[in-house]
Amino acid sequence: MQKTPYDPASLRSNLRDAIDSADQALQQALKEAPVHLRVEQSGTVVSIGNGIARVSGLSGVQAEELLEFPGGITGIAFNLDPDQIGVIMLGSDEHISAGDRVRLTGRVVDIPVGEGLLGRVMDAAARPLDNRGPLNFSERRSVERDAPPIMARSPVTVPLQTGLKVVDALIPVGRGQRELILGDRQIGKTAIALDTIINQADKEVVCVYCSIGQQGADVAKFIAQLRKYGAMEYTTVVVASGDGPPGLRFIAPFAATTVAEYFMEQGKDVLIVYDDLTLHARAYRELSLLLERPPGREAYPGDIFYLHSRLLERSTHLNEEYGGGSLTAMPIIETQAQNISAYIPTNLISITDGQIYLSPTLFQRNHLPAVDVGKSVSRVGGKTQLPAYRTVTGDLRLAYAQFEELEMFSRFGTRLDQKTRDTIERGRRVRKVLTQPELKPMPIPEQIVVLIAVNNGLFDALEVESIPKAETLIREAIGDGLPEICNKIEDGELLNEEDEKTILDTAKTALEPLLTSDEDKNENENENENDEDDDGK
Repeated sequence: MQKTPYDPASLRSNLRDAIDSADQALQQALKEAPVHLRVEQSGTVVSIGNGIARVSGLSGVQAEELLEFPGGITGIAFNLDPDQIGVIMLGSDEHISAGDRVRLTGRVVDIPVGEGLLGRVMDAAARPLDNRGPLNFSERRSVERDAPPIMARSPVTVPLQTGLKVVDALIPVGRGQRELILGDRQIGKTAIALDTIINQADKEVVCVYCSIGQQGADVAKFIAQLRKYGAMEYTTVVVASGDGPPGLRFIAPFAATTVAEYFMEQGKDVLIVYDDLTLHARAYRELSLLLERPPGREAYPGDIFYLHSRLLERSTHLNEEYGGGSLTAMPIIETQAQNISAYIPTNLISITDGQIYLSPTLFQRNHLPAVDVGKSVSRVGGKTQLPAYRTVTGDLRLAYAQFEELEMFSRFGTRLDQKTRDTIERGRRVRKVLTQPELKPMPIPEQIVVLIAVNNGLFDALEVESIPKAETLIREAIGDGLPEICNKIEDGELLNEEDEKTILDTAKTALEPLLTSDEDKNENENENENDEDDDGK
C-alpha cells in the first residue's frame, strides 16, 4: 500500500482554516448571546435584634427598598441615615448575625394578586399557611400604592348588607364606605365582621380578612367558621400573627389592601376587614422606637395618622371609566375602658365615614350584638339604604332614642304616667328585636317585616321573652305567603300602604297562637295571685 506523502505546508493551512472557522463561530455566538450584566451592591450587618437590623455600606439604597439577608430573609430599608440604614425585618433573624453580607434587590415590597388567591390563607409576605401548595397568582404588585384620584371616584350608592338588623336598619353601610368597628376587648367586634362576611354568600362580593397580631387559636377558629358556612370560596385571609416579626404586622394591612384592589379594579365589589388596627399601630410604635424615631402622643410616632389615612384612603367606589368596582373597609380597633377619645380611636373616627360602637353595658346584659345606637353613626350609608328601610327606620330610631333616655330616668324610682310606661315597654321590645344570634344573618325582606311589626305595636301584647319565637313565626309566614312583596323589597322598590297592610295582616295571623298562649299564661298568673291573697286573708 502506497503512503500519502507528508506535506507540512498543507497541514498548517488546514489547521489555520479550522481555527479561523472556530473563531468566527465563537464571535458570532457571542454577538447573538444575551448579555445580563448588572452591578450588585452589598453591605454588612452592624447589629440585629427585636425585628430590626442596622446595615452599613449600602450607599445606593432607596427608601423602602427590599434588602436580602443570608437564608433568603428580606427586610425593608426604613431609616436612611448617613452612616447606616435601619431595616425592618420581614422574617426571623435568629440565624443572622453581625458581619453578615446584605445585598440590594432593586425592588420594593410586593405581593402576588389574582383570582387564585380566593380560598387561600397566607401571611403578609405571601407565604401560604393552609398546606395547599404554592399560590396561584396573575401578577405581583407593590403593597404601597397610591389611592385612586378624586376624579376616578363615584358616590357610594349601593348598600352592603351585613345581615344584622341593628346595622342594616340604623347604621347602614354602603359599598365603597369606610365603617369603623370599635369597643372594648372581647365584646363581639370580630363577630360583626364574621357575620358580614358570611352574609355576602349570594351578593357577589369578594372578601379579604386581614388578621393583625391575633392569637393563632382565634384566627384558626375564625377560618373554621368561614369554611363551615362556605364563605372561604370568596374570601382571602392574610395573617400576621402576634408572635411573628413586628415587620409583618406592619405591612399586613397594606398587603391585604393590594390583594383587594386587584378585584376592585376588575369591576368587582370587595369587602376588607382589618382586625385590628390598634395592634397595627402598636407594631408601628414598637418599630419606630427601636429605630429611634422621635415619639409623640402616647409614644406613637408623629406620622401614625398619615399611616392609617393613606391605608384607608384606598377604599372607594370607582366610576365606570375605571371599572366601577368598590372597596369597602371595616377596620376594627380596641378601646380601653370605653375611652373613645384616646389617640388611635379619635384618629380613625376622623378618617372613616362612620363607626359602629359596641357597649360593654349592653354586652353584660346579653343584648347582642351590643351596638350602642346613640354613639354609632353612618355618614354615607343612609343614602344607599333600600327605600323599604326608610319607611321604618325613622320612627324606629326616634322611639329607641326616647326609650333609652326614659329607661335611665325610670331607674331613680320616679312614678311614671301611662304614656311613659308604654314608651318604655315598646322600647324594650324594640331592643329585643334588634338582638340577634351570632352566625345567623337575616335576609333583607325578613328584617323589614319584623321591624314593621314592632313599629306598629304587634309585639306590645307579648312578653319580652316570647319575641324571638314571634319573630320566627312572622319570618316563616312572610317567606311562604308573600313572595311578591319580598321580591319588591329586594328590587329596591318602595312599599305602599297596601303592602304594609298586607304585611301587618299576615303578621297578626301568624302571631295569634302566641298571643293566645301569652293571655292564658297571664290569666293563670292572676288567678294564682288572687288565690294567694285569699289565703292570706
